[in-house]
Amino acid sequence: MTHPLFDAFITFGFMRRSLVACLALSLSITPLGVFLLLRRMSLTGDALSHAVLPGVATGYLLCGMSLLAMGAGGFIVGLLVALLSGWVSKATSLPEDSSFAGFYLGSLALGVTLVSLRGSGVDLLHLLFGSLLAVDNASLIFIGVIASATLFILALSYRALVMEAFDAAFLQVRSRRLPSAIHALFLALLVMNLVAGFQILGTLMTVGLMMLPAIAARCWANRLPWMLALAAITGMLSALLGLTWSWYQSLPAGPAIVLTATLFFFFSVLFGTEKGIFPLVKLKQSIR
Repeated sequence: MTHPLFDAFITFGFMRRSLVACLALSLSITPLGVFLLLRRMSLTGDALSHAVLPGVATGYLLCGMSLLAMGAGGFIVGLLVALLSGWVSKATSLPEDSSFAGFYLGSLALGVTLVSLRGSGVDLLHLLFGSLLAVDNASLIFIGVIASATLFILALSYRALVMEAFDAAFLQVRSRRLPSAIHALFLALLVMNLVAGFQILGTLMTVGLMMLPAIAARCWANRLPWMLALAAITGMLSALLGLTWSWYQSLPAGPAIVLTATLFFFFSVLFGTEKGIFPLVKLKQSIR
């Protein structure tokens, strides 16, 4: 006898592959969401997730459903949009979020247009919402390599990323180019993980797994190591429960995972001990 929560993963290989892919992505993408939250750049992830679509679509049109071609195209275009947005905000008086909005809206429209020219509605839905239950071994290796590289780079650059997020002026005094280099490295990691996520969750759903666990973790923790750990755990739980929910209720897998993460978000906003509306600590004290 097996527990209903694990029965589908024990019985079906495609469910196991989907779960492993989501767990690996949760480990690498949720810490980036935490740093975006600390930088007050939460919507930047959403903008970049749309910005990679023209590159993904170009790779698809040139090479078909080639994971390498679509991934390389998405990474190049996403990083280009991020760097151009930063350059425009520095060269003009526009804030960075405004330049991001202009670039990502144009990128989204261009990506949809490219796919519509030679693809079908099914191809467009695949790129926008992913195909989580169709993850193959090549996709697993691709996601695993990106997740491992992300965690390794985050471990090496952890202090620099924290310093740049909390006290960029100090880094500016030490070296005028260092903050820009750290920011570019962070954006590269962000785009790389969004490219990994489009294969399983699509360009529209990936940002949900990145930001919702991070925001939920912020409601419970005030120290960065705890926030990173809670965000990763919340992301993995969302993947497990969301896939199980989608299996038993015949729901789309990607949206089910993001909806599960949204439930964690709502619960944390209501009862989180640090940022919640009705903190559990105060509720316990009032009961006593």
